[in-house]
Amino acid sequence: MAPPTAKKPADVNKSAEIRKIATGMKAKGEKPRPSVIVVELKKLGITVAPPQVSNILKKMGFRPLRKRKGASKAKAGLAAAKATSAKSGAKGGAKKTSIVSVEDLLAAKKAAGTIGGTDKAIAALQALKRFEG
Repeated sequence: MAPPTAKKPADVNKSAEIRKIATGMKAKGEKPRPSVIVVELKKLGITVAPPQVSNILKKMGFRPLRKRKGASKAKAGLAAAKATSAKSGAKGGAKKTSIVSVEDLLAAKKAAGTIGGTDKAIAALQALKRFEG
């Protein structure tokens, strides 16, 4: 048989205690911080980890969710792409380079005719792309 262990006074609902302290701090006008809540619970004899407190605070809406590092850059890139597509007249927010219209084909045919054929036009565009990149 297993040796008798010391019984805990009453099983404590740690999440409920965290919520109670967090709402009390919010009512006082303090910002509920996981480290402060851990110290308060330790005084009451309850052991919790800061990540546990942080997760509960997130679920309660006291702590904002972290943003990804590249999110602001991606949003800026999308805004710039939409602005250029709006200026160029493309519909639906799509980039002009991904959609080839009839006007684009007619302009390409005219350009290929002035250069001397489609093979020369393709070679010229490839050389241009190498200079840009």
